[in-house]
This record gives sequence, structure tokens and C-alpha cells, in this order.
Amino acid sequence: MLKIAILGSGGFGLALAASCDRLGHEVTVWSAFKDEIDTLERTRELRAKLPGITIPKTIALTTDISCISGKDIVLVGIPSKFVREVCNSAKPYLNKETIIVSTAKGLEDDSLKRMSEVISEVMPENKIVALTGPSHAEELGKGIPTAVVVACDDTEVAKLIQKAFSDKALRLYVNNDVIGSEVGGAVKNVIALCCGVAEGLGLGDNTKAAIMTRGLNEITRLGVAMGGKPDTFYGLAGMGDLVVTCTSMHSRNMRAGILIGQGIPPQEAVQQIGTVEGYACANATLALADKYKIDMPITREINKILFEGKNPKEALNELMLRPYVAE
Repeated sequence: MLKIAILGSGGFGLALAASCDRLGHEVTVWSAFKDEIDTLERTRELRAKLPGITIPKTIALTTDISCISGKDIVLVGIPSKFVREVCNSAKPYLNKETIIVSTAKGLEDDSLKRMSEVISEVMPENKIVALTGPSHAEELGKGIPTAVVVACDDTEVAKLIQKAFSDKALRLYVNNDVIGSEVGGAVKNVIALCCGVAEGLGLGDNTKAAIMTRGLNEITRLGVAMGGKPDTFYGLAGMGDLVVTCTSMHSRNMRAGILIGQGIPPQEAVQQIGTVEGYACANATLALADKYKIDMPITREINKILFEGKNPKEALNELMLRPYVAE
């Protein structure tokens, strides 16, 4: 049995908490929001994101971040824009032997850093693992079979997390390509927004297939330029996560894109949906593309739609009429 703290009481954090509880681990879930914890204590259900799924009473719920003290594993399961802030708050209570698992899929706005880089800056003595892949909380919470990647430059640490979290509902594959795994997990949200826009415009499967395929090409080019391994992008952390995020209504990125394609202003669409990592990540992705001199036309056009008021139909026309090249 391991002692595990999960920072963040969102759908995926609670789904993982329930999974770890089934495996016999001692699990504590933290949130910064007292009303959220009070509601979970009373109902034992996150009705907005995991309706019908009971949070076992054996899982402790708290707003006291010192709960991470003495834990074997601390899982950072919060939106990417809050990762540095929460890690700074947690650091005084953290044991250096504790393994940090990051499930955040994004890039930090100003620094353009991946989430494991952000966490490492705050907690340089701890081993950090990225857990990523095609994993809707709504399905994992119901025990629907799910496969993800656990990436770490220390294979033995990755194997420890693999063994600790795996059961009949969740299968973990070890990967030592942290860069590729995190780039895949972050940038696929941007491409999912594009697929949502196409859906909102009333376009068909042909269009979405083209966006996904060429989008994977953009993700791969950027990830390899940053130091990732090409094969990573054709596995769970790349293609797998891209497919599930671009094709499912569980995906907040997809749903926000649909609203944008239907004519809702991007900021309003994001407010309606909630956390939309692709919106937060799009500008940082484009900045990285410029930094590494990588051609990412789909990413560039969605940025124009999101932040410059470009008409989605016009953006699509420009993508279709770009200079003709070989695949």
C-alpha cells in the first residue's frame, strides 16, 4: 500500500483517486476550494463531470495542502496555468523522496515550458513522471478499460508508477521520452479545437480526418525539434490522445471548437465550456513553432481565429489553398 495525495479534485483526479483506492492505496484528494470539498464530502459525487460515480468514503478530502507531507506519490492533477502556483504552495510540505506525477496537459504561457519542467523548477529534488494519453475521466471513472503512458527519464521510477496505478481498468505503458509525451499531450488540444471548429461549421469526416492527420504531422515536427522521439507521436501519447480528443464530446476542446465554428466568440465559448487547455496552449505552441522554425499552418490559423478575430471559413480556405507540396 502506498500513500498518495492528489492535488486537484477535477474529474480525472477523482477518477484516478477511485482507481488507486480500489488498488488498496491510502488516498487523499486536495482542492483549494472549500465549497467544492464540502460538496464532495456531502454527496460523494462530482455531478458536473462524473455523474453517477461514487467517490469512496475511504478517500480523504481536504483543503489543507500540508496533506502531501509523508506521501509516497503526489499527483498534480490541475489545469496547467495553476501548476506553478500550487507547486509553490505545496513545496514546504514535500518530502524529497516523494515521486511527483503530472497529469496536466499544457504549456506555461510566458516560459513556454512543459509541465514537468515547471514542476522540476519548483521541486528540483524530486523525481517527476508525466502520465498522459487517451483518458477521458468520464470513462475511467466507470472502469472502462483505458491505456496511458507513464514517462520518466528514470525507467525504474516509471515502472514503480506503472505497478502502483495499473489494474483491469487502467493499463500503463512505460516510456522514457518525457519531451515527446508532454508535447503530444499538450498540442493535441490545439488540434482538437480545430476539429471542433470544423464540426461547428457543418463540415464532414473528410475535413476532420485531414485536420487530425496533418495536425499529427505538426505535433511530430515540433516535438522532434524539441528533442522528442518520432515513435512517441505514433503511440498513446501522440496519435492515441489526438484521436480521443478530436472525436469525442467528452472533450472540452472539441466542444469549445464547435461553439466557435457556430459563430460564438472564442472567449465566450471557453467561458461556456470551462477549462479548455487548447485555448490556453495555442499561443504558446505557435511561439514554440516560431522559436524552432517549424511550419505549423493549422496551429497558426487557429491562433488567428482565437485571438485575431479571423473568420473560421476564411482560415480553412487559406489552409486548402496553401502552396501544393508532397506529403
